[in-house]
Amino acid sequence: MILLILLFLSLAAPFSTNSDQTHQPNSRQVIQVEGYPDSVAWVVQLSDTHFSVHHPDRARDFQELIGPALRVVRPDLVFVTGDLTGKITMLLALYDKLQKSITCQSSMLNTRSVADASSDAKSQDMLMMKQGEREWIEYQSVMREVVKRSGLDKSIFYDLRGNHDNFGVPAAGGPLDFFSKYSLNAGVGRSSAVNSVTLESSDRRYQFVGIDTTMAVGLRGPTNLFGHPTDELLAEVDAELSQWDSETNKPVTKVIYGHFPLSFSRAAQSGRTLKDVFHKHSTSAYICGHLHTRLGKNMKRHHQSGNPLFQLDMHRKPQGSNVNCSDGAQQSQDFWEWEIGDWRKSRMMRILAIDRGHVSFVDFNFTSEAKKTFVVPTFPLDSRLMLTRSMLHDCKSVDTSSYMTIRALVFSVLPIEKVLARVYDSRSGDLVKVMEATMEKHSGSSSRGDLYSIPWFYEAYMDKSPLRYWFQIEAFDIKGQSTLSDLRPFSVNGVSGTVSWTWKEFLVLGCQWDALYYPLFWLFIGFGISILLLPIVVPIFSKKQYSLRNICNRKGVVNGVLWVLTELYGLRLLWFGLLGYLFSLVLFPWFSGQVFIENGERLYMTFKGWVMKHPGEGKKLEFIGIPDVIVVVIPHLFFIVLPTIWAVAALAAERQASRSHFLALCGKKQDDGDKIRKNSGFSTHVGRRWTRKFLIAICVVILLKHFQSCRHLAIAYEMNPFLHFPVYSFAIPVLLLYAIYKTSAIR
Repeated sequence: MILLILLFLSLAAPFSTNSDQTHQPNSRQVIQVEGYPDSVAWVVQLSDTHFSVHHPDRARDFQELIGPALRVVRPDLVFVTGDLTGKITMLLALYDKLQKSITCQSSMLNTRSVADASSDAKSQDMLMMKQGEREWIEYQSVMREVVKRSGLDKSIFYDLRGNHDNFGVPAAGGPLDFFSKYSLNAGVGRSSAVNSVTLESSDRRYQFVGIDTTMAVGLRGPTNLFGHPTDELLAEVDAELSQWDSETNKPVTKVIYGHFPLSFSRAAQSGRTLKDVFHKHSTSAYICGHLHTRLGKNMKRHHQSGNPLFQLDMHRKPQGSNVNCSDGAQQSQDFWEWEIGDWRKSRMMRILAIDRGHVSFVDFNFTSEAKKTFVVPTFPLDSRLMLTRSMLHDCKSVDTSSYMTIRALVFSVLPIEKVLARVYDSRSGDLVKVMEATMEKHSGSSSRGDLYSIPWFYEAYMDKSPLRYWFQIEAFDIKGQSTLSDLRPFSVNGVSGTVSWTWKEFLVLGCQWDALYYPLFWLFIGFGISILLLPIVVPIFSKKQYSLRNICNRKGVVNGVLWVLTELYGLRLLWFGLLGYLFSLVLFPWFSGQVFIENGERLYMTFKGWVMKHPGEGKKLEFIGIPDVIVVVIPHLFFIVLPTIWAVAALAAERQASRSHFLALCGKKQDDGDKIRKNSGFSTHVGRRWTRKFLIAICVVILLKHFQSCRHLAIAYEMNPFLHFPVYSFAIPVLLLYAIYKTSAIR
């Protein structure tokens, strides 16, 4: 797990293949919200479905569970935010191709598209990351059935590409771009990378903008992990979010949906980021997928103005009630980023509701059983997930009338008999119920969904602590079955509760990797070269001798490290080998691989990215796949190269220590005669050398990790270690094995 996380560490680069990406004119739609309640809009989000012929249960469960759930919830919109398809084996693809060759006429075989021939897609072991048309056909079929079972219009369904949907696709719209053929968007004629839809009621607007930031040149994985927004795409998003700026008669709530978290989205060539655009237009939330649930449950981040390299917790800083409501005061520009868990394993579905400008959501898990009742509290908001502009003290933007009632949406297969709202006080350390009331159902001429509310004296619950008061909604259906919402804290006076990330959540969400990749790389290279050069440089400025005898007299960590490095320098061939390998990582390609699906040109990768020729212009595009190559570069440096340097140095030091001990005992034997024969310490230390055996075990672990990495890369990019990456494959093993051999003798 640690390795997977550190695969993500880093980002940046001055060039991008997306600089040549072209986008179709953006798709813009306005939908009139008809029916009651007109003060609330709600949408459903699903993500990372990863439909796969190796895991038919994913598609089967999606069809059987989500279709009926959508019929109950009746959302205004449905978003599927990327990674739509999964893996298919090479063996199965070969079988398919053989069947086709037997059953198809020769003329059809001659004109068969490259896409059919390339249905070898993504492998079951998740190493061969390419596209499979069978999985896309299954996705199309399942989605059509879901739309049919839901009873909803297909035009309200939106999907977009994830990195898995772009593996090995040379260009959008080409024969290998199955998304453009089988997706929901393709089915209704949407081809833009930016799609905007606005829900408009009698008194409000709710704007949703979808963004596809996948790479213009879809490399195979694993070096296809990040979003690559271009300046052109950012301009389109900017224009869409400005759609209603000139019409101030109705307030607008803006939500963006995409696949990649912002920490996995690089800056455009101009240096502008998605975050900059979101801040500019007072976006309320950005909802996405990509990271699944393996790295944490609190995959959320509160973004505020500025671009810090690190954010230690979910909130950048504690929020108080010191907002300036004076005339001319600038409106707060914070927004939330909410990553949803995957359907692939977690079977997650999200209902996001906007109630009079207040944005909230509830995630539902379908792993155990189908859901019959969905309870979505819409007010008060969870104090841990509030926006500054939606707090009561921000007098310019909040309608205080929305604070007068507790509200919740309730959707159920069976008729609902009763809905209760409960408020608890945790001041004593235990949850003490201070309010319980039956909520009333709102009714109108035509109903879109069931909204329940109960009046309350909200001022009685004002407190400095955002975690003092908690509330919960409980719904009872006609059979007496009870469904509880999650217990959540609330704060009506604008004090935001804080949530601490785990270290894994911090690594994947709290760091701006696009600004850290090159500094991290050069820091490592500089550190590696520096420690190798220390035995040469230090004697120039110091007269101290860093031998074992001197170290025993002058103990200390610094002296010990310098002695170890001095012993490494004494093994000149190993020393030159390590130094040369570090320089080779900077100056030469790491390997040459097949990055596209079918018969593509073999490209070579450096630490700056992949190098390829533009298919139209014939010129070279330097460094495509930045910062995506981080998944290869950073693990190799920190888990292979760095341990190798210290393991080799430790072996050299251990050899010198054993040799000195051996010589000392030999000298004592000459003086003491028969006494040395009785000294068992001599035979134990020299004969067994437990420290050396421990170091060899470490070397074995390094070799196993390195060979595992080489195997993964060889399969992913169809490479031969002897032909396409011999230095990368064999330099480390040769250095380690030679170090073990060279330090074996102490005489």
